[in-house]
Amino acid sequence: MFIGHALLAFALAVLVAEWRGWPTHRAFAIGIATGLFAAAPDVDMLWTVVAIEPSELVVGTRIQPGEFWGSAHGIHRSMTHSLVAAAVAGPAFGLWTLRRSRGADPLGWSTDDASGTDGFDRHTLVSVALALAGLSVLVTAAVLASGFVGGFVMTAFVLAGLAIATASRIYLGLSPVEIGIAAVAGIASHPWGDLVTGEPPALLYPFDVQLISERVLLSGDPTLHLLGAFAIELAAVTIAAIVLARAADLDPIRLVDRRAAAGVLYGAGAVVMVPPTINLSYHFVFSILTVGVVLGGLRRSPRSPYSLRNLYHRFVGDPEAALRTTFTALAGIAVALVSYAVVYLAL
Repeated sequence: MFIGHALLAFALAVLVAEWRGWPTHRAFAIGIATGLFAAAPDVDMLWTVVAIEPSELVVGTRIQPGEFWGSAHGIHRSMTHSLVAAAVAGPAFGLWTLRRSRGADPLGWSTDDASGTDGFDRHTLVSVALALAGLSVLVTAAVLASGFVGGFVMTAFVLAGLAIATASRIYLGLSPVEIGIAAVAGIASHPWGDLVTGEPPALLYPFDVQLISERVLLSGDPTLHLLGAFAIELAAVTIAAIVLARAADLDPIRLVDRRAAAGVLYGAGAVVMVPPTINLSYHFVFSILTVGVVLGGLRRSPRSPYSLRNLYHRFVGDPEAALRTTFTALAGIAVALVSYAVVYLAL
């Protein structure tokens, strides 16, 4: 769900901003910031990178991804996946940028105040002090609740948020209030996408109160549950793609090539593959994504569809071609998913 969190938050923020009458470029700016903040809680996976023993991840010639997720147990979806963290950190990230200028040096502050103090007037110092105080309280609470691990994870989260806030002010031209709103909305939106994919997030961390104690089951059949979770992820990515197509005045339906129908052949996988589950899904996920990449990348062209020149032209030099590739890939994956589900249910 890593990508889905960011893309869904991006799409929803853009749609809300447009509904409020914002021009397209401003709507996309707030959408990008919200999407980045929505991805920030998953910085807690850094602890897994630090804590895991490489010898446990690779045994002989076999890679054991389960060990990677096992080392994240109790850490991932806890400290940073909190509505309390969103409520405290979001406004603090906005305050951090209160006097930072649009388009300024990334390491510099506004110089447009009359005091002649390079932007460090009283209001600047107060806003920065309040931001750092709020974030320090958050880190301290994490240390008290979870010890060194809590401090490490929450510090990483705070640093990621400050970086996103600074970039949003300088490069996206958002105001501190807009940044604060984007931060709260993005961070608070993140935990809900995890309700069907893993352990329930600790929504009120650092308080020892569990609002949701069990994973939300889409089906009693583990494989159908995985297929439903994957469909949710696919829908999130598709919504974001539709938002991009609308901004380019393109019809999403017309962007889908007929070759996406070839995804129906993936249904045969239900006969030969081990039924996937949340805990054993890698073979399914990587294979069905490969179907999308292949179907989206195929095109009648004298050049190889995967040459660097062709890829650059498709994704950088020709936005319509990029969207056509994206929508064909997404449609191919959707067809493959439905085909797999139908065959699985028929077995």
